[in-house]
Amino acid sequence: MVTWIALILVIIGALNWGLVGLFQIDLVAKLFGGPRSLVSRIIYSLIGLSGIVTLIMLILR
Repeated sequence: MVTWIALILVIIGALNWGLVGLFQIDLVAKLFGGPRSLVSRIIYSLIGLSGIVTLIMLILR
C-alpha cells in the first residue's frame, strides 16, 4: 500500500514540475496558498519522501 501511495505522489510531483517547467504554474502552491504555506510544504515533503521510497524500491528490485 505504501508503495502505491509513493508512486502516485511521485507522479503528482512530476506533473507539477512539468507544469512549472512548461508554463511556470506551480499547481500545488496555487491550490494550497503559496509555496511557503504549511500545507504546500507538507505536500512537497511527502512527494520528496515518496521519491526516496520509489528509489529504494528500484534499487532493491
